[in-house]
Amino acid sequence: MQESLSMILLQRIAFIAVIAYVFSQTRAFRSLFKEQITSREQVILVIAFSGISIAGTYFGIPVGDALANVRDTGSIVAGLLGGPLVGTVTGLISGLHRISLGGFTAVQCGVVTILGGVISGCIHQRMKPKTPDFITGILIGISIILLSMILILFFAEPHAAAVSLVYQITIPMVLANILGIATFMIIVHNAREHQTKIGALQTNKALRIANATLPFFRQGLTIHSAGKVAAAIQTMTSAAAVAITNCDEVLSHVGLGEDHHRAGDSLLATDIRDCFSAGETIKLQHDGEIGCRHKNCPFKSSLIAPLYCQEELVGTLKIYYTSEDAMSELDIEFTQGLGQIFSTQLELAKLQHMAELTTKAELKALQAQVNPHFLFNALNTIVSLCRTNSEEARRLLVELSDFFRRSLKTARDFVTLQEELDHVDSYLILEKARFGQRLIIEKQIDENVLDTQIPCFTLQPLVENAVKHGLQAKEHGGTVRISAQRSDIHVEITICDDGVGIPPEIIQKVLVHGFGKGTGVGLSNVNERLKTIYGPQYALAIDSVVGKGTVIKLSIPMKSEGISP
Repeated sequence: MQESLSMILLQRIAFIAVIAYVFSQTRAFRSLFKEQITSREQVILVIAFSGISIAGTYFGIPVGDALANVRDTGSIVAGLLGGPLVGTVTGLISGLHRISLGGFTAVQCGVVTILGGVISGCIHQRMKPKTPDFITGILIGISIILLSMILILFFAEPHAAAVSLVYQITIPMVLANILGIATFMIIVHNAREHQTKIGALQTNKALRIANATLPFFRQGLTIHSAGKVAAAIQTMTSAAAVAITNCDEVLSHVGLGEDHHRAGDSLLATDIRDCFSAGETIKLQHDGEIGCRHKNCPFKSSLIAPLYCQEELVGTLKIYYTSEDAMSELDIEFTQGLGQIFSTQLELAKLQHMAELTTKAELKALQAQVNPHFLFNALNTIVSLCRTNSEEARRLLVELSDFFRRSLKTARDFVTLQEELDHVDSYLILEKARFGQRLIIEKQIDENVLDTQIPCFTLQPLVENAVKHGLQAKEHGGTVRISAQRSDIHVEITICDDGVGIPPEIIQKVLVHGFGKGTGVGLSNVNERLKTIYGPQYALAIDSVVGKGTVIKLSIPMKSEGISP
């Protein structure tokens, strides 16, 4: 009898498993994986699990005046997956339904079904955020069925019928219910794994989009950058259309609806207001919410993510769909993630722009500053030559004029290496006139690199540092060597002197902004500009030995590497 009863119950549970699988493909089921589910979704889950539980009652097999059934599967799974509220309400509905059917075990079985929903819901609450696994479900199922059998033995009348019933149905009901619970939990586990894989793919897609759009957002939120970004998103997703806006108008719209959703269109005030008040992605789930008055507009739903820059709302990202149920929770999280990534990119672009402006301001200040000692010494040298060598005095005045004319350039950020060396020559001619034979200049310049573009005012501060801090303190002066050679796709430039050198405790500080006096600012400015323009790997390299001299090296990428002014 027990074997045939077990087989029939297993057939019933197989039918319920099919229902469970179909249910796992619904949106209500996917809501189980959210941190918070809405009241509407809770109602749907209660209805679904109550239906499964009641079906388990009707699929029960009459045994005397009782039923061998798989009803408890529904209430237990409802609590484990939906939480205390869903479990309790499902247990009440299915338990009261069983009591209403009557029979000498109706009350005991109904009460246990209610307890099953309550207990499993409490376990769900305690195990958050982790969903209970099928082992937990099986243990609860066994406990609930055994509790049901105990209550029947102690309270059901007549007692002899109760004993006979328990003997016949305990093992079949335990097997059938734990199999049903395990089936449900395994389906949930597989569905969760599937959702995790989809989430990983969405994350990978978001990262690829972020990588593809980063170069565009470096320009800020403009019509050009918005168009490129919208096109990249639309190509890499299933969206019907993508639009990017600022706080006043549409900057770009790519995809369906381009005939009436155009760049330059004014925004609906509600778009910005709702995004700002919510601070997160908002859903527009029918065409009336979208607000398009075009009679043939294909859009039925939309997601709008706010774009921020330093906590200020600067625009929105809109993703359109052609059906009202096209948006899943993953799509919403994906869109919100894109909005956060783009907000970060816009903020980084602004910070980079501010850093460039600061560096340029420092450069202009450095270019405009006139070292009083250098000017005083140069003019004294020229004055002393006016009576003894007027031609030399005239030549030095021309060089002094050329030096300051080049120093005060503001129109261009890059010059050729030849132009930069000419600037250095003007400085050295004036210094050599003062130092005489104490200053020796040696050059080794590859003529093939003279057309290389370099940031203006790069070499003169390095040469001035060599003369002023390296050689001026030496009684007999010394030599400054300047070399520029091509190395693979770079131009390697070296400025070295055989002067007094830099003490070890200072050499790590000379490139720190604001350290020291005078041209120390020039060295740090050159270093920061090189890192800003080309990257940290292009910082100045300084090697110095006290009493023997200093070597400063810098590397400039050739145009073939993609660096251009």
